[in-house]
Amino acid sequence: MKDFFKQCNLCPRNCFINRNQTAGFCHAKNKIVIARASLHAWEEPCISGKNGSGTIFFSGCNLKCVFCQNYEISAKLIGKEISVQEFCNICLNLEKQGAHNINLVTPTHFVPLMIEGLKLAKKKGLSIPIVYNTSGYEKVETLKMLENIVDIYLPDFKYWDDQYATFYSYAPYYAQTAKKALQEMIRQVGTPKFSEDGMMQKGVIVRHLMLPGLKEDSKKILNYLYQTYHDQIYISIMNQYTPMKHFQKYPELNQKISDSDYEEVINYALDLGIKKAFIQEGGTVDSSFIPDFLNQELPL
Repeated sequence: MKDFFKQCNLCPRNCFINRNQTAGFCHAKNKIVIARASLHAWEEPCISGKNGSGTIFFSGCNLKCVFCQNYEISAKLIGKEISVQEFCNICLNLEKQGAHNINLVTPTHFVPLMIEGLKLAKKKGLSIPIVYNTSGYEKVETLKMLENIVDIYLPDFKYWDDQYATFYSYAPYYAQTAKKALQEMIRQVGTPKFSEDGMMQKGVIVRHLMLPGLKEDSKKILNYLYQTYHDQIYISIMNQYTPMKHFQKYPELNQKISDSDYEEVINYALDLGIKKAFIQEGGTVDSSFIPDFLNQELPL
């Protein structure tokens, strides 16, 4: 597996850095680092269910979103280095706790090690769906490594206009990249499939987090998703953007999404004909919804 890190090109950054010796743009080297692993109740209903989604938060990230709500792990790199065997154990322990799925959050930069750990866990009896929870800034070649391993893709589609992607996430050609990635995800897992109790077993849910002042950008994303994929995917339209102290350099982002802007975008989605969607109502803009990455023992 270390060969994948020798000249790393797992993500669209194409750093070609030897991560066996130094960290890439993602700040990660050649060992898995995770910040939290626990049952999580705040995903979409068909992901969290009654028991919670077995979320594993990886440290580091291949984006640098200036508004990141998990900046403690993406930028400050809080987390613990673990082995592939320990990752396997965490997956199995989450299943024993009643998790409906294993939810891999920002996993791109650890894909080869993650695959090794998941294969090992499945040999030991792991049977719940695997969720790949990503920013959408993915390479098709890396996603192809996940075929027949990942059951549910949960990508973001953050931006349509490249100027926003470049300015707020240092990710030029984001939309172009996310389009190709999404096409590959749908090719792999197909149309959504659910268990009798309403839990997703296969499929794609595309998340879009609205940002202050960018409602027109949001509409362009929704239009593209529906006109391209119609009912092949679910769309999650999110208003939970939470201004944080470190946003002060970006005053335009240092505010909540207005109710009127969110309602306008939801009505736009309805007018398009979008029916397979999740929306959020009141109480989602709160730092209490951001996981505590400082005070948790990992279920090793």
